[in-house]
Amino acid sequence: QVQLVESGGGLVQPGGSLNLSCVASGDFFTISTMGWFRQGSADQREMVAVWSSGGTMNLVDSVKGRFTASRDNAKKTLHLHMTSLNFEDTAVYFCKANVQITSSKWSTRAYWGRGTQVTVSA
Repeated sequence: QVQLVESGGGLVQPGGSLNLSCVASGDFFTISTMGWFRQGSADQREMVAVWSSGGTMNLVDSVKGRFTASRDNAKKTLHLHMTSLNFEDTAVYFCKANVQITSSKWSTRAYWGRGTQVTVSA
């Protein structure tokens, strides 16, 4: 069974920084794409940062220049480094991974973590 566990959320003042981590565990072959999504006051879950297995990172425009994502394949970990946080960054941040369970690419499934709350408040 594959599990994704996020950590690092909390309360921070505007302009502050936080680092989120997501660790994947379980019995699987490999992870292709890993990413961070967030869900704030709106119902939709928004993509924040996606890191492909090929080493390409994509960020949503609203966080470019403030957030970066780093991935450690050996440790099956994805980090999100957030700086210059503002009120609009308040949300539950979710980790998502496309996990290939066996050596067949057809065994790839999407998994989500339970999320970690980030609150930006004065």
